[in-house]
Amino acid sequence: MNMPATDQGWITHAIVLAEQGWYTTTPNPRVGCVIVKDGVIVGEGAHLKAGQPHAEIYALQAAGEQAQGATAYVTLEPCSHTGRTGPCAQALIDAGIKRVVIGMTDPNPQVSGRGIAMLKAAGIEVEADVAKAECEMLNPGFIKRMSTGTPRITLKMAASLDGRTALANGVSQWITSDVARADVHRFRAESCAVLSSAESVIVDKAQMNVRPEQFGMTAADFGSPEASDGMRQPDRVILDGRCRLTGEEPIFNDPESLVLVLPPKAKPPVAGVRTLHLDYGVTGFDLPSLLAALGQCEYNDVWVETGAALAGAFVSEKLVDRMVVYMAPKLMGHHSRGMLGLPMMTTMDDVLELEWQSIDTIGPDLRLIAKFSK
Repeated sequence: MNMPATDQGWITHAIVLAEQGWYTTTPNPRVGCVIVKDGVIVGEGAHLKAGQPHAEIYALQAAGEQAQGATAYVTLEPCSHTGRTGPCAQALIDAGIKRVVIGMTDPNPQVSGRGIAMLKAAGIEVEADVAKAECEMLNPGFIKRMSTGTPRITLKMAASLDGRTALANGVSQWITSDVARADVHRFRAESCAVLSSAESVIVDKAQMNVRPEQFGMTAADFGSPEASDGMRQPDRVILDGRCRLTGEEPIFNDPESLVLVLPPKAKPPVAGVRTLHLDYGVTGFDLPSLLAALGQCEYNDVWVETGAALAGAFVSEKLVDRMVVYMAPKLMGHHSRGMLGLPMMTTMDDVLELEWQSIDTIGPDLRLIAKFSK
């Protein structure tokens, strides 16, 4: 749809506002809103944290009486139901908004189309899906969960130029540079959860948390605007099918954001740690069942950092939406460990194909981002 230049500019500004909540809105979507009257912004806002006001409410509060007869530009369809907060569509109606321009329809079945219908029933002029592609980029994980019930899965790997992730003896610290490792923390921070295995936790003493000082951000960037609320840590989801964790590992230093995936009836090594109980067989946990459970936990984006076996299982079962590979300019030799434990392929028809999304230099390393071809 072609929009007037003014509409395009306002919706773009709303998208920029939505990005303020990039690390903090989970499990809610990132949303921005601009209220314009006579060609001038009279109010604007962004949703920053679940439980706090939505973007439209902040914008209406800023606009006050000037909202009467104004146009609201919002990146996502205003909600029509009462959750932690009231319905934004009704708030726009009550404020006397004359016209609403919506970037994209909400994929949430509780909302989809209902907010638009509520606005139209109140006599408000509505234009919907005017910047769908651009607004979808704000919330790919939320859209995936609302559409399928499962989160978007990103598999991260760090490898040498010849595709090796550790020496034959298991030593892997560090293949990539500190600049690349800092970049990983940014991806972790924007995720709802970081998923790994007990093996990685034990061998690497991994904590899988976010350390914002590594890439120049403060605690306030990860919580609400009030620094007193502290930093939002993504949950750490650790698969421990053989109950190997003892509770002494560094990852237990922050039990509040820890989730252990255990076999039925197994107890966590530390009381009070959240658990998910799933069937565990010869080939490990059933990964589709795991993703369904993670969707029930309201995780939009899950960042997977793990070894070749589990990573290969995710890829083999076609459960990965994109791969982020950090490749160092090093050669580790054919005796070193490979990236993915994939089944043998005997024809080129078996080969898995990907599409590049971006290729960037991160310090001395390359960062390759690719999605799987349909």
